[in-house]
Amino acid sequence: MLKKDLDKYKQLLVKKKEEILKAMRHIEEDALQSPRDAAGDLSGYSLHIADSATDSYDREFSLGLATNAQKILYEIDEALKRVQEKSFGDCLSCSKPINKRRLTAIPYARLCIACQAKEETGRRETGSSYGLGE
Repeated sequence: MLKKDLDKYKQLLVKKKEEILKAMRHIEEDALQSPRDAAGDLSGYSLHIADSATDSYDREFSLGLATNAQKILYEIDEALKRVQEKSFGDCLSCSKPINKRRLTAIPYARLCIACQAKEETGRRETGSSYGLGE
């Protein structure tokens, strides 16, 4: 891949990483804030059980989003390493070039579309999931 293309994808990766880190900070703030603090309730009365269940669900949902974001951050860091090593843009499975439109949409993509499809088919058959949105 040409140096100008590597620079373009590096910028995309850095921008995506910054967006995800910002979103994770927001999720963390929301998830770690107590339900009473969020509602402005400083009294000694307990919340209704339905409110507690909703707050618990919201917190678990937010932490799930943060976990998925962490996985994507890992993939972005790995892609940045590949940019530095000048191996970025090559499928990690078949070594063929990954389509540039795919890399623009998912700059941290590890696999070409054909190899990604094979991997997803294998996950469905085995029942496992990795789910990084590639």
